[in-house]
Amino acid sequence: MNNVVKIAGRSIGRGHAPFIIAEMSGNHNQSLERALEIVDAAAQTGAHALKIQTYTPDTMTLDLDEREFYISDAKSLWAGTSLYKLYGEAYTPWEWHKPIFDRARERGIIAFSTPFDDTAVDFLESLDAPCYKIASFENTDLPLIRRVAATGKPLIISTGMATVAELDETVRAARGAGCKDLVLLKCTSTYPATPENTNILTIPHMRELFGCEVGLSDHTMGIGVSVASVALGATVIEKHFTLNRAEGGVDSTFSMEPDEMAQLVLETERAWQALGQVSYGPTEAEQKSLQFRRSLYIVQDLKAGEVLTRDNVRAIRPGLGLPTKYLEQLLGKSVKHDVKKGTALGWELIK
Repeated sequence: MNNVVKIAGRSIGRGHAPFIIAEMSGNHNQSLERALEIVDAAAQTGAHALKIQTYTPDTMTLDLDEREFYISDAKSLWAGTSLYKLYGEAYTPWEWHKPIFDRARERGIIAFSTPFDDTAVDFLESLDAPCYKIASFENTDLPLIRRVAATGKPLIISTGMATVAELDETVRAARGAGCKDLVLLKCTSTYPATPENTNILTIPHMRELFGCEVGLSDHTMGIGVSVASVALGATVIEKHFTLNRAEGGVDSTFSMEPDEMAQLVLETERAWQALGQVSYGPTEAEQKSLQFRRSLYIVQDLKAGEVLTRDNVRAIRPGLGLPTKYLEQLLGKSVKHDVKKGTALGWELIK
């Protein structure tokens, strides 16, 4: 199945280089100047899109510093704070959205966002967002998905934690509410994720199951998993992006720096170019290399009537003589006339 999704004039599908999304998330560290620098840096890497998130702490959770509203898991990157405070640190102020979108357009990069409630969708519609992303933790929020789908814009949904049954509900809800252009992203909702729990073999299965474009929301370190996913048919890659991990930020530890993002853009496109089609035999570019195959050559000066032996005939490069498969058939036969060392062996030389 070869679907094509168009976002702001750019085509996404198997016949096009992977669509690379740089996710800013909260890596602006509450500085609009830094946010705009991240837009500039993302555009410079060759990434095709810059994504932000649209919420406020109050649209995400309650301002409680206890029980399930407090992150007590010592292994969490965000241990020791409340959900409300974390979202307060990470959120992108709504008044920053327009400057960020405007800067992205100036830099030739597509800007869009992840809304987390209806008010965010209404706000993003007022900015004429070209598409929408649903985060993994909201992929079972069917009312939100229906609201976003009703805009008629392309919809990208991360599939972290979702079962097949849940995804079926999600996809049906999106399509039922008017979504025609759908992309599902294989995602592992751990931060960072490890290659071992990424399971990118799910990508072609998901494509077949839901009949839509499929990509990868990649929280692993490095670019290896993303590049491998392209070989399995991923047409969209999303990676968190920051200017410098050492400068900190809520998502900085598993975010890419500009040099790494540029490498991701380059290597995923190379992986896509390398897919080609099922092909055997020499390509047009290989035709000139055929002459360097091994073939049969006379390797000693011979007089007319002398017999071919393993001493005077060998399989060597280049490939202008008879194929080596004829060696046994030729041994014991004699030459018609004198032959110099280094002559390609052909049937016309044989009595």
